Amino acid sequence: MNKENADMIFVLMRRAGDNLKGRLPPSRNHPGGRNPYAHVATCIKQKFGMSYKDVPDGQFSDLVQFIQYIEENPM
Repeated sequence: MNKENADMIFVLMRRAGDNLKGRLPPSRNHPGGRNPYAHVATCIKQKFGMSYKDVPDGQFSDLVQFIQYIEENPM
C-alpha cells in the first residue's frame, strides 16, 4: 500500500479504536479490559492475512469498509 493510503487507513483505525473504547464485550483473556486499537489491527490481520500496510492498494476500499464494519459491530 502506498504511504498516502496507509496514512489514511491509520487515521480510520485510530478513529475506530476511539469509538470502540468501552464497547467491546468483556473477555476472560483480558481481565483489565480489551485494547480497542489492537482489536482493530488484529481483525484486519485475520481478515486480510497481513498488516494494514501490506494490503494492496487495489483492496483499499474493501479495507475501509471492513474498518467501518468493525466500528459498527463490536465483537
